[in-house]
Amino acid sequence: MKTSALIKRFLPYYGKYKHILILDLICAGLTSICELVLPMIMRNLTNLAAGNLAALTVPYVLKLGVLYLGLRILDGAANFYMAGMGHVMGTYMETDMRRDAYAHLQKLSNTYYNNTKVGQIMGRITNDLFDVTEFAHHCPEEFFIAALKAGFSFVILFGVSPLLTLLIFLCLPLMFYVCLKLSRKQKKVFREQRHQIGELNARIEDSLLGQRVVKAFTNEEKENQKFEEDNLRFLDIKKHSYRIMATFSTTNRLFDGLMYLVVIVAGGTFLTKGIISAGDLVAYTMYVGTMITTIRRIIEFAEQFQRGMTGIERFLEIMDAEIEIFDEPGAVEMPAPKGEIVFDNVSFEYSDDHNEVLRNVSLQIHAGEKLALVGPSGGGKTTLCNLIPRFYDVTEGKILIDGEDIRKYTLKSLRGNIGIVQQDVYLFSGTVRENILYGNLNATEEEVIEAAKKAEAHDFIMNLKDGYDTYIGERGVKLSGGQKQRISIARVFLKNPAILILDEATSALDNESEAAIVKSLDKLSEGRTTLTIAHRLSSIQNSDRVLELTEDGIREKNELLINR
Repeated sequence: MKTSALIKRFLPYYGKYKHILILDLICAGLTSICELVLPMIMRNLTNLAAGNLAALTVPYVLKLGVLYLGLRILDGAANFYMAGMGHVMGTYMETDMRRDAYAHLQKLSNTYYNNTKVGQIMGRITNDLFDVTEFAHHCPEEFFIAALKAGFSFVILFGVSPLLTLLIFLCLPLMFYVCLKLSRKQKKVFREQRHQIGELNARIEDSLLGQRVVKAFTNEEKENQKFEEDNLRFLDIKKHSYRIMATFSTTNRLFDGLMYLVVIVAGGTFLTKGIISAGDLVAYTMYVGTMITTIRRIIEFAEQFQRGMTGIERFLEIMDAEIEIFDEPGAVEMPAPKGEIVFDNVSFEYSDDHNEVLRNVSLQIHAGEKLALVGPSGGGKTTLCNLIPRFYDVTEGKILIDGEDIRKYTLKSLRGNIGIVQQDVYLFSGTVRENILYGNLNATEEEVIEAAKKAEAHDFIMNLKDGYDTYIGERGVKLSGGQKQRISIARVFLKNPAILILDEATSALDNESEAAIVKSLDKLSEGRTTLTIAHRLSSIQNSDRVLELTEDGIREKNELLINR
C-alpha cells in the first residue's frame, strides 16, 4: 500500500486528540525560536564588535542575555509538554488502534484463525503498534519543526547572501534523492523484520505450549534446531537493516561535510572580497548548521517513519481482513426458541481451499429431540453442528430454527441460545470459578456450585488446594483431561441453553466418570434439542435417533440403540 494511502487511513486517529496535537505543534514552534534567534544575537554582537565597539556596552549585552534566558525558559517549558503529553497522545492513539484491532479480530471467522499464526497476530497488536506510537507523536513535530526552521533559515540566509545560499541549496536535491532511495530499502527490510519477529514469536509459542509433547518424544534437539533456523534468519534481516542504516548515516554525514565545505570556501572568498561581513558569516554558518541539523533529523527520522509506516500497514492488514460472519441487515433478537432445527438442502465448503464437506443435506430435528451423529472422522459431523451457531455460513441452502432462517437473528442472540461442549476443551488462564462463570457472567455463587454438581465436578473441585479459587494454569494445564472436560460441561449447565451441541463431550473421561456425566447430560437435555457427536456407543444410548454421515449422505442407524 502506498505511503499516502496509509497516512490517509491513519489520520482519523488524531481526531479525538487534535487539541493535544495543536498544543504540541505550538510547543514545537516555541522550541525552534531559541535556536533561530541565537544566530541573530551572535551576528549582532560580532558586527558591533567589528564595526562600532563603543556601542557594545555591558547593559546591552545583559539585555541580550536576559532575552536569551527567557527564550531558554520558554524552550524548557515547551519541551516538557512535548516530551510528556506528546508521548501520551501517541499512547492514546496506540490504545485506540489496539482496541479496534482486537474488536475486529473478535469478528473474524474461524477460517481466518485457521490460516493465520497467533504469533503474527500478537506481533501486529503489540510491537508494531508501539512503533506507531512513536510515529504518531514525532511525525507531526519533526515535519513542522523542519518546515519552520528550513523556511526561516532560507529567508535569513538569502537575505545575507543570495549567491552563497543558492550554492548551498544546489546540494539538497541530490541529497534528498539518495536518501529517498535508501528510505525505500529501509521500508522493505523493516517489513521483513516485522514478519520474521511474528514467525519467531509463533515458533516460540508453538514450542512452549507443546513442551510436554516435545519432552515425551525427546525432541528438544529438533525444536532447538527449528528455533535456531528462525533465530538466524532474524539475525540476517537485522544485519541487513543495520547495513542500510549505516549507509544512511554515512551519506548524511558526507552531505553535511559538503555543505560546510561550500560555506568555508565560498564564504571565506566572499569575506576576503568584502561581499559579506564577519558577523554575517558567523550568523550564516550558524544558520547553515541549524538547517543541516534539521535536515539530518528529518533524514534520521526516516527510519522511525518507515517503522511507523510498516506498523500502520500491518495494523491495516488486520482491519482489512474480511468479516465473513456478521449480522445481516435488519437482524433481530432471537426469542426463546422451542428448538426445532431444519437443514434445507445445505451445502458447505471452506472458503480458503474450497474443500466441499457437506452437499445437499436436508434434515429435520424436532424440538426437544435428542439426536446422535456418528460416522467416520472427517465426515462433516462437527462442521454440520458448527453451522447452527454460524461459526461458518452455509455455502448453499439454509438452516431454520423454529421455521426462521438463523441469519434473521443477531449472532449474539443466536449463540446465546446454543450451548456447546467441544471436543477440544479450552480453559482460560485463571481460577476454576472464573472458567465456570464464563457460561453466565451474572450467575451467583450458588448457581456456579449447582452447575458444578450437575457436571459431577464439585467434589474434585473441593479437593483442590483453593477449591473454586484454585488457579488452573494456562489452558487448564494443572488439571487432568477429565477434570477440564467436567468444568467445560459445568459452563454449559450454567448457560442453560435451549439447544445443546455435545461434540465428543465425554471423550476424555474414564468409564466411571463418563457414566455419571452421561446421566447429567441426559437430565440437562430433557426438554431441549440436543445434538451429540460421538464415536463411543455408550454416549448415545439415550438418544432418540442416530444418524450416520457418509459420503453418500445421511442415513438412519437406529439399530445402534439398545432397547430401553
